[in-house]
Amino acid sequence: MKLKEYKEELKAKSLEDLQSDLVAAKKELFNLRFQNATNQLENTSRIKDVRKNIARIQTVIAQKAE
Repeated sequence: MKLKEYKEELKAKSLEDLQSDLVAAKKELFNLRFQNATNQLENTSRIKDVRKNIARIQTVIAQKAE
């Protein structure tokens, strides 16, 4: 999925959906960090992508809260 499409998809979601996506992304980040610590993670750039997605979700949540 392209970045622009992902941003539009986030903007179209409700606050409850965004909150659940945020929880899921944080769980994924935890699992990736755990795999990285135990040297099981092959694609380390995925950590960076998930962190940026978390920031994007939090930004949309803040915009909707205004």
